[in-house]
Amino acid sequence: MKIILFEDVPGLGEEGDIVEVKRGYARNYLLPRGFAVICTKSALAALKERQSAIEKRKAEKREQSRSAKEKIEAMNLQIKVSVGENGKLFGSVSSAALADELLKAGINVERKRIEIPEHAIKAVGNYTAKIRLYEDQTAVLKFSVTDAKEAEAVPASAEEPAAE
Repeated sequence: MKIILFEDVPGLGEEGDIVEVKRGYARNYLLPRGFAVICTKSALAALKERQSAIEKRKAEKREQSRSAKEKIEAMNLQIKVSVGENGKLFGSVSSAALADELLKAGINVERKRIEIPEHAIKAVGNYTAKIRLYEDQTAVLKFSVTDAKEAEAVPASAEEPAAE
């Protein structure tokens, strides 16, 4: 069944795309929620009228992803976690943890779009992650995983000589 998307649907397409889907998916999910409409001559005419507005929104998304890419590649994120003996973490640092840290820095990225080569980091060190932004744009995030106890101890020892 051919349909025209009215909204971005992950894994299917973006607003304004004409896609082929199974009838049940269209009838039971896309059409009742207003995500799409059946592809007819009148729907195609309406799409042509809205095409300039759709292109404008896509251009805005491209610009937002470009600025997010610049911010992400300029930052060096530091994640503080509890560490046991031999530098091994209690737990791991995953894409969800990176998404939370990026959100604190003011960048909203879905955790599904963050690719960590090791899938989950279980040791202290410096790492990189690939973040898929809009369309084909990707950003490389550099981050380091450090011991939370060492990070607290360093500022305390730095303050003591200044107090004397």
